[in-house]
Amino acid sequence: MAKAQINQNEFEPFTAPDFTLPSSKGGEVSLRDLKGQWVVLFFYPKDNTEGCTIEAREFSALAGEFGALDTALFGISKDSLKKHANFINKFDLNLTLLADESTQTIQAYGLWAEKTLYGKKYMGTERATLLIDPDGMVRKVWRNVKVGGHAAEVLSALKGFKS
Repeated sequence: MAKAQINQNEFEPFTAPDFTLPSSKGGEVSLRDLKGQWVVLFFYPKDNTEGCTIEAREFSALAGEFGALDTALFGISKDSLKKHANFINKFDLNLTLLADESTQTIQAYGLWAEKTLYGKKYMGTERATLLIDPDGMVRKVWRNVKVGGHAAEVLSALKGFKS
């Protein structure tokens, strides 16, 4: 899998790296199987943390609107399917979460990054969202997302592309 080079300031559409990941709804999801429809991928650091919960709940609340626009919506983190199931049940999320325990997909999208918490450096998932068109081209990227209102912003951008 080739690593995507995502530069938000000088954005040019690029082919989204393909992936196949286990799904919280059973089976696997492959990007190549989603050709012909819009796709939103939101990458987030960890289930059951404050920011990730806010983000997931906002996307969940708007999942029906994304679906009405023939858009597949997926959250991706390195958490296991078991952790995803607990997260979905705890917050009654109407979402499909994909488990990237190896971080191969996260890395392919250039979102496995060095982070700092309380002065300690570690590797983790950068919070980011990608909007992918029916031809598999990434049309918009949000990096270092501020979670409040983000899902609505993504929905608005999607509507703009589709109009």
